[in-house]
Amino acid sequence: MTFRTVFADPMLRMLAAAIALAALLPASGDARGVAQTVANAAIFTLFLLNGMRIARRDIIAGFVNWRFLLPLVVWVFGAMAVMGAGLASLAEGWLAPSVALGFLYLGTLPSTVQSATSYTALARGNVALSVVGAALLNILGVFVTVPIFLALGGSGSGGVGFETIGKIMVLLILPFAIGQAVQGLTGPFVARHGLRIVWVDRFAISAAIYVAFSGAVEQGIWSRVDGPDWAVIGLLVAVFLVAGNLGAWLAGGALRLERPERTAFLFAGAQKSAAVGAPLATILFPPEEAGFIVIALLLYHFFQLVVAAPIATRLAQSPRPGDGGYSVPTTRS
Repeated sequence: MTFRTVFADPMLRMLAAAIALAALLPASGDARGVAQTVANAAIFTLFLLNGMRIARRDIIAGFVNWRFLLPLVVWVFGAMAVMGAGLASLAEGWLAPSVALGFLYLGTLPSTVQSATSYTALARGNVALSVVGAALLNILGVFVTVPIFLALGGSGSGGVGFETIGKIMVLLILPFAIGQAVQGLTGPFVARHGLRIVWVDRFAISAAIYVAFSGAVEQGIWSRVDGPDWAVIGLLVAVFLVAGNLGAWLAGGALRLERPERTAFLFAGAQKSAAVGAPLATILFPPEEAGFIVIALLLYHFFQLVVAAPIATRLAQSPRPGDGGYSVPTTRS
């Protein structure tokens, strides 16, 4: 996969546009309050739609398959979080504190849903299990990312007090619960307008990134994070990505998962979600800090798309015993 192919992804183009807009026209003064309000409304809508889309039967099915789900949860919120904490400690001597802290924050985030399931399908893995696993990780992430982040030494100038907890409840948990409650009524609408709804997702993530980077630009991100700093960040993100993918694959083998389930474990275990990470960062941290903290997340999100496609293609082409004839889709997430 070439960089040109990766940037064909609409989400990456919108993220790049949000960063460019923040660099050229950052939200400041009264405009920052307006931008934050728009971003909050978009985040509420994003999690409302997530609640409508993730079927309750899939959530129940995921909890039943504990042999796959429990190790996946331990890997994503345990091993990956510890690796993130280690990289954050390593980066402290090289990078600004907020940038280094971003590696711990990255490690505590859940998996993607769309990318993880798309690449599982491309690799002829167990798509249904990938959907359930990634969806459940996202639900758990809303509840456990912040406690794990704090337990491993994360903080931030804004702290995590009752106001922050209230924002998480109102902007993330409440809309998801409402979406689950009205799922039976809204199912046909969501199914009919699925392609348009994806653009709501993309706008919400981009709005959160715009607010975060606007604060970072006002704090002089381009002078505080120079060329050598970007090289260090890129190197550490690459190390994290290799460790995440290799570790998830080896963990699936140690669990003696069948090849399709092991493939689902790989992509659900190694991906990290900007859909949860970007909105949550704007709630946890003030904009002038959030923009620095999400740098590692944005680079990881980009790199994971670069490496996931060739890995999936290689897995799809490799022979396996008892091949069940999984179809390889031609569409991309």
